[in-house]
Amino acid sequence: MTDTTTTTAHEPRSRLAPAEATAPLPPPDGRAGDDPDPAAPPAAGPDGAGAAHMPPGATREPAVPAAIASAGPAEPGASAVIPGAGPAEPAAGRPGERPTVRLREDSGSKEAPRYAPEWLRLREGADAAARSGELLDPLRIRLANLPGRSRGLVVHDLGCGTGSMGRWLAPRLDGAQHWVLHDRDPYLLHFAAVAAPRSAADGSRVTVETRRGDLAILTPDALAGASLVTASALLDVLTRDEVDTLAAACAGAGCPALLTLSVAGRVELTPRDPLDGEITEAFNTHQRRSGLLGPDAVDAACEAFTDLGATLRVRPSLWRLGPGDAALIVPWLRGWVGAAVEQRPELAAPAQKYLAARLAACAAGELRVTVHHSDLLALPRPANGAS
Repeated sequence: MTDTTTTTAHEPRSRLAPAEATAPLPPPDGRAGDDPDPAAPPAAGPDGAGAAHMPPGATREPAVPAAIASAGPAEPGASAVIPGAGPAEPAAGRPGERPTVRLREDSGSKEAPRYAPEWLRLREGADAAARSGELLDPLRIRLANLPGRSRGLVVHDLGCGTGSMGRWLAPRLDGAQHWVLHDRDPYLLHFAAVAAPRSAADGSRVTVETRRGDLAILTPDALAGASLVTASALLDVLTRDEVDTLAAACAGAGCPALLTLSVAGRVELTPRDPLDGEITEAFNTHQRRSGLLGPDAVDAACEAFTDLGATLRVRPSLWRLGPGDAALIVPWLRGWVGAAVEQRPELAAPAQKYLAARLAACAAGELRVTVHHSDLLALPRPANGAS
């Protein structure tokens, strides 16, 4: 890991790395779902490189037919279907960027693609409501038995995006916490550091450190001293080798891993439509492109951790979206259908009508969507013999 910057959550911007210091600040409590300002899409964290940020399982911009891009009620500036981002709008004041998923074109550069934070903000409320609280008690028990627990926890958040996992989990754990936020994008790391929580459940201090790096080279040494590893919407955009690397690093460090919101390959829409199954199947196949695990991620992770002697708990974590969640449903739906059509171009014509009907139902407050995810808690054998 490289490019390390340490800061408390309320430290002045001048202490941030130069690449981070120039990025605009997010609203201090940007949330989605039921929160007052749900209006915007981002990035990866999905979400592959940043994948933790795209819609469930989506990893890249598909070259979808224009017919699909324009289907149904369009928002201002709508021009293309982009997984997880919905209609694109011109980016103000940042040449070469767009407020959707991918902020910068690669242009042949080897630099990792950059992603906007809007999608992450948009989905944060739904993510927070979906994560399984049932996994917190066994996690707390494990953390309470760690040697040196009185000195506080060290939590590594992988593919942190804008830091939504920390905002959800830190206030649910007691004791002082130091969060190490990992992402390939310094722009997202800036958002995560600035909006990090300041206190734990019992009022203890929470501090933040950012590390820019690639999960593919994660090692037990990188997790030395870690109390916990977390990630959100990340596993499904990793390859099998990357999941094996992650499991080996956690097992080698003897630290538990809480890995949430991995897509499960199931979507339920009400009212039903005969094309639901074909769209779902095509989308799931799309997510397995280039060796990514997509909806097979949790099974692969369970196998990898089990082979290393870890104890596992898996719980469902569902997005349950209804009439009040149109700001999230619309971009998610466009991305979901768009990815399916990229995978199966012969679906373009029926998918255009399907999307238009679904968007109309959403606008009328008649559409309900359940997106299935899974949360995984892996408890490797402690490296130092602690219980």
